Amino acid sequence: MDQKIDVERYRRSMARLEAIFRSINDTASEVSTWRCPYADANDRCTANFGCRNQRRTGDAQELPLCTGATDLDYRSAWQV
Repeated sequence: MDQKIDVERYRRSMARLEAIFRSINDTASEVSTWRCPYADANDRCTANFGCRNQRRTGDAQELPLCTGATDLDYRSAWQV
């Protein structure tokens, strides 16, 4: 079965996807200035790298607590 591709429909779909991803990126960039993107809903740090705001609970199986304030720009806290 040979189907013809509607090029204009394809372009509209790609433009819509780009707008969706741009919106997601813009929101993530804005939120990262006041909330660490690695903190989950329970304020546990999911980062696979060190951060000065991580506090270990003593249980090696538990994720560390994220103890940073929510009114800070977290981007400088991440270790490179």
